[in-house]
Amino acid sequence: MTRAARGPDMRSLRMTKFAATFAIATVATVATFGRSAAAQTPPDATDDTTAEVASENDSPGYSPSEPAGSGPGASALHVNGYVDVGFAKAQGDGTSFSSDDAPVPADYGVDAFATAVNSRGDVASTDSQGRFVNGFLPRSVGIAGRPSFLLNNFNLDLRFQPASAPIMIFSRVQFLPRFSSTGDTTRVYVEQAFGRVTPFESQELSLSVGKFDSVVGIEYQDNASPIRIGITPSLAARYTTGTSVGAKAFYRFHVAPLWSALSLNVAATNSGSMVESLQSPEQSWSGAPVLAGRLGYELSPPMIQVKLGASLLRGPRNDQQSRDAKQRLWALDGRLFVAGFALSGEYVHIDEDEGIGPKTTSLGVFPFASGFHARVYWAQASYALNVGLGALNRVVPYARYERRHAWFQGFVPITVDRMTAGLRIDLWDFVAVKGEYLRNRELAGAPNSTNDVYTSSAVFSW
Repeated sequence: MTRAARGPDMRSLRMTKFAATFAIATVATVATFGRSAAAQTPPDATDDTTAEVASENDSPGYSPSEPAGSGPGASALHVNGYVDVGFAKAQGDGTSFSSDDAPVPADYGVDAFATAVNSRGDVASTDSQGRFVNGFLPRSVGIAGRPSFLLNNFNLDLRFQPASAPIMIFSRVQFLPRFSSTGDTTRVYVEQAFGRVTPFESQELSLSVGKFDSVVGIEYQDNASPIRIGITPSLAARYTTGTSVGAKAFYRFHVAPLWSALSLNVAATNSGSMVESLQSPEQSWSGAPVLAGRLGYELSPPMIQVKLGASLLRGPRNDQQSRDAKQRLWALDGRLFVAGFALSGEYVHIDEDEGIGPKTTSLGVFPFASGFHARVYWAQASYALNVGLGALNRVVPYARYERRHAWFQGFVPITVDRMTAGLRIDLWDFVAVKGEYLRNRELAGAPNSTNDVYTSSAVFSW
């Protein structure tokens, strides 16, 4: 079952013009507002929770860095967070399901994650119109094909970091207002909650226990809306960006004469790196941990920075109870930063053995734990133009290409790709306004679907 990719249609052309008009109008408005606010001086932003990820791309977890001025007499408890407000419109009914495609499970023959509208990867809809699905699904905001404002995320971070001990306690709680055809589906979700010990002052070694970020690849570092350049995650993010409960160790060794560093990030967790809608991180279903690690190399001579990494993951798949049903993943990643330009990319190779049903995920219980395989890559380019004109701090255009080839055991493989383009505008150090257009294409195995997405976001951080 092979189908050619669809050509452009009038709706996608209209949405492209809409996205371009939005970006131009936003730039003009911000520039005008920036001139009128030039006399304003923002307060010190060094305590922002995004600091560690921005400065340490191989950090042992997403958590804030030691703020400037913290020392004897300074408060050990810090409260940070952000509010992410969006507006989105997906084509069609907001899904990749097609009424012309009869095979079931319906989620095996399409990419249900394609119509993402926010940085959590929530899609416009997962409504299969009554057709049987087997739990290979993302979370949904339930707007279908209707344009709607969205409160994507109210995120609250608490960090306790005393000056008298080499420990840090960090928690991230996300309030996710949602509504669907079945009623209110609002959740309060604990994204992270861990304790970290840094036992040696002379070594960059840290040990963590609790619920923390993935150690696989690089995209997990962009999970938070203020950090992510754009809005939506890649087609590979479902396999590499999930948080989980377990233990982790991070070590970095600097080779100063060569402007280099080597890092090792390893973890033993309940579920590995898949997002919670695919494998629940809260407990181990098999009783055996999933082991994962990433070896990283950094080269940082003057004017340029190169980062390379290789990741491995192996352990029981945490959506069924057999220890013999393994998940195996390896990934390669790279980043280049020079003169405001940033290039990044990742390749992910994942295989899952067939498990013993039923399959249990955070979305519910489903009959089959089918064998699964995927090969995914993505590449992104961006340019940060530092403006420094009053409120207008920075303008960042960006583009990303990604391709996914995947199949369930005994079912037809599908190949899809996506082209994403957008613009980010930073106001002061506290507000990011983004607009993004996603062009989804079904290249082989999946039915052609009208499922492009326009989405926008305003992120307010403190």
